[in-house]
Amino acid sequence: MDTENNCEPDLKRKREDTEERRREVQKIRTKHDNEYFKCYAGLDIHREMIGDSSRTFAYRKGILNNYSSLYQKTVLDVGAGTGILSMFCAQAGAKRVYAIEASDVAEVAKKVVSSNGVDHQVEVIQSRVEDVDLPEKVDVIVSEWMGYMLLYESMLQTVIYARDKWLKKDGVLLPEKARMFIAPLTDPDESLERVEFWKMVKDNFHVDMSCVVEFAKAELYKHITVKTVDVENVISRGTCFLELDLYTVKSEDLQSVEEDFVCCCYGHGKVHAFVVWFSVEFPRDVILSTSPYDSETHWQQTVLYINPVDVKQDSVIKGTITINPSAEHHRMLDVELAFTVDGKQRRKQVYRMNDYSP
Repeated sequence: MDTENNCEPDLKRKREDTEERRREVQKIRTKHDNEYFKCYAGLDIHREMIGDSSRTFAYRKGILNNYSSLYQKTVLDVGAGTGILSMFCAQAGAKRVYAIEASDVAEVAKKVVSSNGVDHQVEVIQSRVEDVDLPEKVDVIVSEWMGYMLLYESMLQTVIYARDKWLKKDGVLLPEKARMFIAPLTDPDESLERVEFWKMVKDNFHVDMSCVVEFAKAELYKHITVKTVDVENVISRGTCFLELDLYTVKSEDLQSVEEDFVCCCYGHGKVHAFVVWFSVEFPRDVILSTSPYDSETHWQQTVLYINPVDVKQDSVIKGTITINPSAEHHRMLDVELAFTVDGKQRRKQVYRMNDYSP
């Protein structure tokens, strides 16, 4: 019996099935990417971002303070939007700026470049970074790639791709580092508004809707919330649980971020949630922070609600946070939070960030 020949049809079928699955996955990713780019085609999101003075001034300072790295150099602006970062690079004396923008707002960026008289310096290219073919490698890559909870939207993957393909050996990244922080939060008002509300319906309208409470809790504890946090409700110092060096981070490092953290509580109270924020750093000590202790940004903070737990002065919270791209949509996030308070019962909660369109 010719076993080898009998196996060949099976192997061929497996290869065909694998290739079919790969094509299907790529088709879905392309669909999601196109939806994502459409979100940035209108001006409202760009007005919000440019109007975020903490963000825009930090990038302007980060670029102009490093003018010696940009003067008479070539720059790649990844996700250029309306072109404001490219304009800052031109102001810093860049010889050539390739402003790559996948969405239709690239047409607006071209008008901005032309009206500011820098056509000879800035070239706007409407394309995905992964599809573009530049005539040369660049000295600098600048990008505002951060999403909610830093990694939402998965744009950092595109920056890594551009770095590996287009950045010269001794090139510069702006920004060059990113950090994520976590702290426990007391926030009874959110629970009152979103959960206890259902208990009060009967008092106002004589219909008992208290049965909805459990559904409301499940919803609160399942979805990631983006909001501005009152600093007085943060009940420990922020703990840095992740640091990314943008020169060395790899795409595969972002497929599953799993990091431990330890927080020491300030006093007695209830922990209703954990708050997460991030910062990015430029050379020459320029930092853009989304901390509740700093000026508000359009990113606000990310809040992970939990079943409330009591803490006292110096209670120690030890935990692990895991952040993954969603299996259903690579630009969205799945988050798992596991923790103990003073070494007691381990608690675990799973969250999804899937409904915060820009």
